[in-house]
Amino acid sequence: MTRYVIDAYAWVEYLDGSRSGEKVKAILQGENEIYTCAVTVAEVASKACRREMDVNTALEAISTLSKIIEVDFNLAKASGISHAKMREKIMDFGLADSFVLESAKRIEGKIVTGDEHFRDTEGVVFVE
Repeated sequence: MTRYVIDAYAWVEYLDGSRSGEKVKAILQGENEIYTCAVTVAEVASKACRREMDVNTALEAISTLSKIIEVDFNLAKASGISHAKMREKIMDFGLADSFVLESAKRIEGKIVTGDEHFRDTEGVVFVE
């Protein structure tokens, strides 16, 4: 069974029902363990609110279809360090992206995304 961390990009595509979202849906419906970082929940809530989508419906999908990885001291520390290192290579690499990266390391899983910041990152399933 493969473990996946779904990032905000992938969740939004899934919720939109886009072509990329269909790829995410296949992963969600497969025999996999699905996780979402709590920081990603905030990102999706913000995106849904800005798009005037039903925030509760979006977040209910996430909480129903995945296990939430809570942010603790160690995850925050690791994310801060990886953010600094990634910024040496990718100037606009976001702190939230670092939380996704470190969440995947924590569970020994793969990241599902279409975010260009992850294009050349090992352990990423790129949906586009």
